[in-house]
Amino acid sequence: MDPAKFSRKLWSARKQLILMLAPLLLLPLLFIVPPKEGKCLYVVLLMAVYWCTEALPLAVTAMLPVCLFPTMGILPSKKVCPQYFLETNFLFLSGLVMASAIEEWGLHRRIALKVLKIVGVKPAWLILGMMITSSFLSMWLSNTATTAMMLPIANAILESLFGNLETLKENCKDKSDPEEVRREAEYQMKVWKGFLISIPYAASIGGTATLTGTAPNLILVGQLKSYFPECDLINFGSWFVFAFPLMLLFLILGWIWIAFLYGGLNTRLCISKHDERAAAEAKAKAVIDEDYKKLGPIKFAEGSITFLFIIFAVLLFTRDPKFVTGWSVFFTKGKAQESVPWNIILLLGGGFAMAKGCEESGLAVWIGNHLQPLAQVPPAVAVILITAFIACFTEFASNTATIIIFLPVIAELAIRVNVNPLYFMIPATTGCSYAFMLPVSTPPNSIAFASGHLMVKDMVKTGFVMNILGILCVSLAMNTWGLHMFNLHIYPEWARPLNASSATVATHAIVTMNMTG
Repeated sequence: MDPAKFSRKLWSARKQLILMLAPLLLLPLLFIVPPKEGKCLYVVLLMAVYWCTEALPLAVTAMLPVCLFPTMGILPSKKVCPQYFLETNFLFLSGLVMASAIEEWGLHRRIALKVLKIVGVKPAWLILGMMITSSFLSMWLSNTATTAMMLPIANAILESLFGNLETLKENCKDKSDPEEVRREAEYQMKVWKGFLISIPYAASIGGTATLTGTAPNLILVGQLKSYFPECDLINFGSWFVFAFPLMLLFLILGWIWIAFLYGGLNTRLCISKHDERAAAEAKAKAVIDEDYKKLGPIKFAEGSITFLFIIFAVLLFTRDPKFVTGWSVFFTKGKAQESVPWNIILLLGGGFAMAKGCEESGLAVWIGNHLQPLAQVPPAVAVILITAFIACFTEFASNTATIIIFLPVIAELAIRVNVNPLYFMIPATTGCSYAFMLPVSTPPNSIAFASGHLMVKDMVKTGFVMNILGILCVSLAMNTWGLHMFNLHIYPEWARPLNASSATVATHAIVTMNMTG
């Protein structure tokens, strides 16, 4: 058989092969690692392989603990199944329901066009407008839906600014055109790429600002409740106060980098000139105005959703703000059905079930024992290394799968090196949304790349610096306002083992002095 043909057939059947071979190849773990820890590690790695390769749908893989944990004696079903119906899952569900209503009635389009009318039509300002709108919408909608909605708006504006894209590409390649015409066409192509690449990046950044903005944030909350039941520092309000300034800082730095790289930042940023570009900008402004007029007056449904959205946000902030008594005290702890992606809820449940299995089986402790050499690394450096590692890993795997796999390990690492677990877990959670370098890194990246106007090298060149900026912003946030908000400079009581010795307490004090010194 022709080797090329055989390799193509093999590639087409890769998911089936992974599905069958992965359980067999991982079997030695059951004999190498201590019994209970080995069984749990087997399930964890099997789920990691299936999640990273998508050999099975993500939600199907998330259901594996329901059958494997009780079957292998890792955890009884009465402890596994409740992990799929934690209150964290339904917090995410409420955000999905609200997002469905916003999308159904087109409120997101009205918001986007209004922001673009305000910022103006010069390329750098338009890129900023696109990024502000995308990030704001992504705080409440999924980043995939935000990108899919914003790209058509961007393309319509770009066509009014620069004309037909194919003609623009021909002008860039045509050597017979005057040098000035070719340079202008190349500039316009760069701006076009800047528009397209800014939208998925801003959507990924924006999702980090709220607990419901992206699944990893909620996974952090769920796993904190599993590992550290006494920790009540992370709620919607406290996360927003920490993450929103971080999102703004990263968004501004990202805008400066993208606008600089793709030709939007120049003397025309604030100065008006009467030339061909100015005429094109006036045409783009007319397109935005016309599209906004076509929406007509605000419909009853849009007004109702806006009102409910504001109430929803206020209730999330005031449920349990900690510094005052929230309204949650009036309710005892105890749904919606249509157009809700239940697969995401199952995926979250699978992550919480995996974390519970790691905790109960002792696997997390076993892994932590093997990470003891990392205690020699200064905590501030460890934050940078953890964020960088997670950001690199999530370039090739979904951010949800990444954080599910690594958060239990990072929590145990923090305990082993006597550092406040939040000091490591928050950067890891935020960093797994910073996947900017490859089209396959996130669905928004894939959508923008599928437009056909971006090349892989464009994303790698832009995304590499975006990753560095993101890592530095997270490090700055953790060591400034985050340090004081969450008392990260001390090892908390909620993270101490019940049998902690006085020697351990002394060690914690020494590490605390090192972090603050």
